[in-house]
Amino acid sequence: MTRVGPIGRLGRWTANHFKVVLAAWIVVALGLGFFAPKVEHALSGAGWEASGSESVQAREAIDRELGGLSGYGLMVVVQSDSAAAGDPAFDSTVTAVEEKLRSSDAVSTVVSPQPGASISRDGRTAVVQAGAAQAPDDMVRAADDLKGELAALGGDGVDVDLTGAPGMWSDFNEANKTAMLKSELISWPVTLTILLLAFGSLVAAGLPLMLTILGLVAAAGSLFLGAQIFDISIWAMNFALMFALALGIDYALFVVMRFRGALFGSKLDPVEATAVAMDTAGKAVLFSGLTVLIALSAVMLVPSPAFRSMSAGIMLSVVFVLAATLTLLPAVLAKLGPRVDKLGLPWVHSGEHRSPRFAAWAERLWRRPFGYGAVALVALVALAVPVLSLNTGMPSIKVVPEEDSSRQGYAAVQAAFGPGAPGTLQVVAPQDEAAATTAILQADSGIAQTMPAMAGEGELVAIQAVPAADPSDPATGATIERLRAELPPGALVGGAAAENHDLESALADTTPLVIGVVLVLGFLLLLVALQAPVIAAVGVLTSLLGTGAAFGVAKLIFQDGHLSGLLGFESQGFLDAWGPVFFFAMIFAISMDYTVFLLSSAKEHWDRSHDPREAMVGGVAHSGRVIFAAAAVMVAVFLTFALSGPLPPKEMGVILGVAVLLDAALVRLLLMPVLLRLLGRAAWWLPSWMDRWLPDVRFGH
Repeated sequence: MTRVGPIGRLGRWTANHFKVVLAAWIVVALGLGFFAPKVEHALSGAGWEASGSESVQAREAIDRELGGLSGYGLMVVVQSDSAAAGDPAFDSTVTAVEEKLRSSDAVSTVVSPQPGASISRDGRTAVVQAGAAQAPDDMVRAADDLKGELAALGGDGVDVDLTGAPGMWSDFNEANKTAMLKSELISWPVTLTILLLAFGSLVAAGLPLMLTILGLVAAAGSLFLGAQIFDISIWAMNFALMFALALGIDYALFVVMRFRGALFGSKLDPVEATAVAMDTAGKAVLFSGLTVLIALSAVMLVPSPAFRSMSAGIMLSVVFVLAATLTLLPAVLAKLGPRVDKLGLPWVHSGEHRSPRFAAWAERLWRRPFGYGAVALVALVALAVPVLSLNTGMPSIKVVPEEDSSRQGYAAVQAAFGPGAPGTLQVVAPQDEAAATTAILQADSGIAQTMPAMAGEGELVAIQAVPAADPSDPATGATIERLRAELPPGALVGGAAAENHDLESALADTTPLVIGVVLVLGFLLLLVALQAPVIAAVGVLTSLLGTGAAFGVAKLIFQDGHLSGLLGFESQGFLDAWGPVFFFAMIFAISMDYTVFLLSSAKEHWDRSHDPREAMVGGVAHSGRVIFAAAAVMVAVFLTFALSGPLPPKEMGVILGVAVLLDAALVRLLLMPVLLRLLGRAAWWLPSWMDRWLPDVRFGH
């Protein structure tokens, strides 16, 4: 019997208890799978706010005392090129809209269009406002139900469009869902083809799909249950799907390749081959999964329900995929034995665990480290330089397709009432400060129009102030900050534009903290795994460099508009503000995934030989094919999201796809081996005091 560590012994136990492990996972799959189909309707479309911010306080005060006429109230635009207020066709449409809104349980009050305020000067555009009777997430669901019925009320040259925050998020979520489905239809055939080429057999290629489906079903069921208690963003499911697929492929590749090497190369029986595979590759997978979870957990520091729920969704999928990799996968491999190569391609056994091609590539890097290293370093630095001038902002109306109701209504409101009208500020103040608040608003150069104060049920009044600039213009954010400094102490500035501004500020404040936490915790985990502070630090710094290069490319594409015609989007002039923090965590997680695979393999060879050359060459030879194949699948999956749908999924697809491509091609398979070559024995240096402090972790057996 081969001597193995705890993870290897777990692999041996699962191999010897196939029925028990299978039964346990059937219970998990059926139990959580029962709820999985319901998850889509349970998740929410809102939550894009900074919890506890001034704008959220203002919204809550308006909802409580002023009939729910806050930023998440409904705004219905009635417009016509041929009719105007006072004409029978126009007025009857307005009346029908008001009746439809009053019949909804989501509406607390309806405000008819008023001349000089919500009826345009030419009378051809009128806005009906409806107070929110429910929470923001439920108002988005109400918009889902109402927008089609409201649009049907139009006719005879009169159009009806539901806009405002609930309408925008409703249209965006629908477009996003369509884009995701389209991308999945494109990506699955590509993924299956690459999996077949990477694994060499249909049976082996099905294993990562088993992990993916289990992880996704279990995560979906868990998200549904969680949504009964908390508001969870629908994006949590989208990201959970991507990570379940990506990590299922990564982990299955690494474990299956090692199992084949032990089974066919070392001639071990299936149970012992499973134990050896889990003692080496399984241990690397465990550390990789922990690294991913650490990176994503840092996003929880962002004070926003949407971000925290998205991070939680991904983490759930990672936990289930990781658990299945450590228990179900070894049990299935031992059961399959040699049949893992059934329905195989002719070259299924070529190279087995050690790839001759990647060994030859590593030897070439060993002989000429400076030339190859310089090429990788210069390319990464050149791509990372644009990130220094990266601008961010909250998503504008441009993320919604032009033909959608919310964007049509938005454009009509801007044309009729001015560029800042869709982002009207809602200022809440005590009644005794109403006059002073109104005077300051009227005198501010950033405010185009101030409405009369509306008294609430308590001691508060609400004053609507139309900014002079578009809601996405930085000038509107400057106006909000200026007003908060000048208004009486009891006044609160709210509204959809203010909520976006506060969330953007919260993201800007927490992004450095999130990045710092990810880097420090990533280093500590690599230190424990590799028992070598120098190479652990190098692993973190090279991941940071690759991430910077990916964001540099994102700046050139999404901020500057390069390739906008090819990718089919309209540049906003900035990157969405949630990109740096959320994509950083995702990119860093994937990058460290590859780092663990490469360096754990190198560490295994170093522990065995204490030869820097064998550590570098052996590490690349044994992990290069896995990294290359896994990266190919992920690039294909991510880039499909760049081909369809709204702008944010395009940003996600391009940034993650480019990041994986750069990390695999320039960092893990070029720069990192070169650094191992140049550092030599210093890469694996461990101070004696640290040796006493660290747990003994080895990847050999």
